[in-house]
Amino acid sequence: MNYTMMTDFYEFTMAQTYFDKGEVNKKVYFDIFYRKNPFDGGYAISGGLDNIIKFINNFKITDKDIEFLKSTNKFSKEFLEYLRNLKFTGDLYAVKDGTVIFPNEPVITVRANVIEAQLLETALLSEFNHGTLVTTAAKRITSAANIPVMEFGARRARGKESAIEASKYAYIGGCAGTSNVYAGMKYDIPVMGTMAHSMICDAESEYEAFLDYAKSNPYECVFLVDTFDTLRSGIPNAIKVAKDYLVPNGYPFKGIRIDSGDLSYLAKEARKMLDEAGFPDAKICVSNGLTEKAIINLIKEGAPIDSIGAGDNIAASKERVGGVYKLVAIEKDNEIIPRIKVSEDTIKTINPGYKKLYRFYDKKTNYALGDVITLNDEVIPKDKYTLVSPTETWKTTDLENYNVRLMTEVIFKNGNQVYVEPTIEEKKEYCANEFKTIYPEIKRADNPHQYYVDLTNKLRELKEAMIKEVRNTKVKKKVR
Repeated sequence: MNYTMMTDFYEFTMAQTYFDKGEVNKKVYFDIFYRKNPFDGGYAISGGLDNIIKFINNFKITDKDIEFLKSTNKFSKEFLEYLRNLKFTGDLYAVKDGTVIFPNEPVITVRANVIEAQLLETALLSEFNHGTLVTTAAKRITSAANIPVMEFGARRARGKESAIEASKYAYIGGCAGTSNVYAGMKYDIPVMGTMAHSMICDAESEYEAFLDYAKSNPYECVFLVDTFDTLRSGIPNAIKVAKDYLVPNGYPFKGIRIDSGDLSYLAKEARKMLDEAGFPDAKICVSNGLTEKAIINLIKEGAPIDSIGAGDNIAASKERVGGVYKLVAIEKDNEIIPRIKVSEDTIKTINPGYKKLYRFYDKKTNYALGDVITLNDEVIPKDKYTLVSPTETWKTTDLENYNVRLMTEVIFKNGNQVYVEPTIEEKKEYCANEFKTIYPEIKRADNPHQYYVDLTNKLRELKEAMIKEVRNTKVKKKVR
């Protein structure tokens, strides 16, 4: 599907300016990065590249689009004719979906003609921000749980498309499956679920509701036991249906789901009741808007839970990634010229230039030791390297006995896709394996250790010189 017009209007008004200046062939470089880890955490998990690839492959301005732009009376006839033939002819470099990433790293770089590059901005950020947020949320929750987590978030998501894509990224991030049938069908994700309170309220009794459900779904009976009273009626009725119907007919009693109340207490009591009734293999699933920290507390309290249903805090988290798209360089006379945005807010001062991102791994443990951002033409030595903090240069870390990896891959070259996209199962496995390389201290829910993301001396010196030049220019203007 063509979503080229899913961009901000000022992208077109700026494009008109570039066109009027005769700069349609001007090559520019934009980086996508984010400034702060979501969830006050120590990392994020990249997502959204798959949809970025689809967007670029379908990048085209149609006659209908031209007519709409013409109706705004903002653009010249010549510019609109130029847009009619516009397509993406540039390059795109990116980390793979499922990669563990950190603040200020250039996780996506676009090299393209200035108008092409500008028109990509909104869609690329939309896909990166949503994909990364959901994948990160899913990884945090599944990592905390360490038991199967089912994603139940479609009804909490921000619209149909958001729900479908959230289910996909949740699966890549570690969820065992989804309740979203459309996502399951579209992306070949396992679909799963139990039953709703409405069926129990609709029936003559809780027992009748469980019995009817058991007769229709004899091999997959997980009863929702908290509609009226979990311990006094829900669990006893589930046990009674198991003894009256499931066991006599050779069907398994899979378990129960608890969706409200003190989940830790109720799970412990439920386990006792199920065991005493002769069903030690019946599983306990809990749900009810569970967060990462709530899950950690359940585990600390020894709640005997076997699986989790999570929705709100995966598909519709209140957090955001805050990814940005910033111009970092232009080409002029076959030379790459760095550009910088300087802000009084230090965190908003960008790293200039066309860059690459490398990660160091300990050869013995395969744990990630730190990342370094380099200028494009720099070479990383293979025997020794010193990481230097980009802001506190007295903080250094000497590395030896490491492997080093270029983190980005070529996705598009001269407008053509050269990247072979993995299957969803390959993405899920890749994400899990990448996560294993990160030290536990960085993955802590509270007060995580800060991962090293440093600049090479050459890049840091360039940045400092450009900041100084900008500030000196400001001073001169004030003096005048």
